[in-house]
Amino acid sequence: MKVRAVVLEGIGDIRIRDIDVPGHPQPADNEVRIAIKTVGICGSDVHYYKHGRIGDFVVEAPMILGHEAAGVVTAVGEQVADLKVGDRVCMEPGIPDFASRQTLEGHYNLDPSVRFWATPPIHGCLTPEVVHPAALTYKLPDNVSFGEGAMVEPLAIGVYAAFKGNIRPGDIAVVAGAGTIGMMTAFAALASGCAKVILSDVAKAKLDLVAGLPGIVTVDLNQEKLADVVAAHTAGHGADLFFEASGSPHAFDDMMEVVGRGGRVVLVGMPQGRVAFDVVALEVKEISVTGIFRYANVWERTLALLGSGKIDLKPLISASYPFDQSIAAFQRAAQQNPSDVKIQITL
Repeated sequence: MKVRAVVLEGIGDIRIRDIDVPGHPQPADNEVRIAIKTVGICGSDVHYYKHGRIGDFVVEAPMILGHEAAGVVTAVGEQVADLKVGDRVCMEPGIPDFASRQTLEGHYNLDPSVRFWATPPIHGCLTPEVVHPAALTYKLPDNVSFGEGAMVEPLAIGVYAAFKGNIRPGDIAVVAGAGTIGMMTAFAALASGCAKVILSDVAKAKLDLVAGLPGIVTVDLNQEKLADVVAAHTAGHGADLFFEASGSPHAFDDMMEVVGRGGRVVLVGMPQGRVAFDVVALEVKEISVTGIFRYANVWERTLALLGSGKIDLKPLISASYPFDQSIAAFQRAAQQNPSDVKIQITL
C-alpha cells in the first residue's frame, strides 16, 4: 500500500513523500490500526540521517523514520479485546517472533529476528497511520499527553535499567550522561527508590534542565571531578549503583573508582568501539556488571509510573514541529543543541 511518510533517502537526505510499504491498511485479528499523533526524534534516527548506518544496520533503501510514537486506535482486529476505537495509546516498536526461544523465555528484546521500527530494513512510524500488534499497544493514562506518550519508549529504557540495577530503597546512584536516556535513567532510578542520583556530563546546558530537582545532584565534568562529588555525598563509601548512559569511553575511567564495595554497574550507553576498565578494582570490590539492550516487560510499569506523577517528562520536550516541517525538525535535532532534549513531530 502507499502512504505519506518522512523518508530517509540517503545520508543527509530526508523527504516527505508517498512511498509503497508492505502490509494492509486493515488490521489482522490480533492487530490494531492507529492514527499517529506524535513521534519523537530519537538519537538513532539522527544517526541514520547523518551517517546512514549504526553498526551492522545499514540503510540500503529508502526507509520511513521514527519509532517513538503515540496515537489513537482507529480500528481493531476481531480477536482484540483490551483495546477499542478511540483509545489513546503508545506502541512498543519492536515486534519479536512470538515463537522464538528468546521470546518464550521472556527476553523478547534479545530475539535476533525482532522487527524494530526504523531499523533497516524495517520502516518506522512517521506516517499518518500504522497497523501494529495489539499485544504491543498500550493505553495511555488519562493524564498523559500524546507528547509524553511518545516518550514512553526512551523512558522504558530507563525503567529497564533501574530494574536490572536491583535498586534498594535509599541507594545512591551515579548516572553518567545527561542526554535523553541518561535523564530517563535518573528519573526512573529515583522513582524506583534511589535516595539520590548524581548526574554527570560535560554539557552544562543539559544539566541545568534538571539542576535543583529533588534527589538530583548535577556534576559538570568541566568544573568538578566526579569521584570527589560522589565521595562527598556517600561519606567516602562510593555509590551503590553506576549507570553508564553516555556511550563515552571516558566514563569507564571513573566507573570503578566511584562505585562502592559490593556495588552494581549497569551499562546502558553504547560506545563506538571497545573500552577498557579496571578489572582488579572490580574483583577487589566485588562489583557486579550487567548490560541492557532496549527493554523487556516494562512498558506497563513505565506507564504506571508516568501516570502516577512520579516522573514529569514535559520539561524535556524541547520543541514540537508539524508533520509538514519534519525536515526542519530533523535538521534541528541533527544540530544537537546543548539545551535540546527531545524534538517531536505532530501529525
